[in-house]
Amino acid sequence: MGSGVEMSVSDIETLARDVRIYVFHEAATTAKVPQAPEIARALGQSEDDVRAALRHLAGSKTIILAPNSDTIWSANPFCAVPSGFHVDARGKRYSGICIWDALGIAAAIDADAIITAPCGDCGTRMQLEVRDGALAVSEGVVHFAVPAHHWWDNIGFT
Repeated sequence: MGSGVEMSVSDIETLARDVRIYVFHEAATTAKVPQAPEIARALGQSEDDVRAALRHLAGSKTIILAPNSDTIWSANPFCAVPSGFHVDARGKRYSGICIWDALGIAAAIDADAIITAPCGDCGTRMQLEVRDGALAVSEGVVHFAVPAHHWWDNIGFT
């Protein structure tokens, strides 16, 4: 890999697994989703090969790439860009794309968390608290405008 020779399906799958493990570990540990250059350095791989692995992961709906790009937008539940859905836990601030992902972050890192999010109807700030793996304090209503089986029809909209 990385020699300018096209990777085999087996090589891409192996690298994609390593990239996935690295991305999710870093996101959970640091509250930041790493991008191709950092991933390539950390794994000792070429950036082109890592980008191929990212496209493979996006194709299998493991991560979401920004439109027309090899930049990771989200490694669900971790959002790579600032959002209105904040999860404060372990002394770090994580971002989720939506309230579902914000709750997922608390579960993924298995930590108590304070989640702040805008109300989907009026934009008012809401706060939720997760303690010992359960929703301990909540206000507002969580509403999913798109049925779950249609989320991937247009994940950016959902």
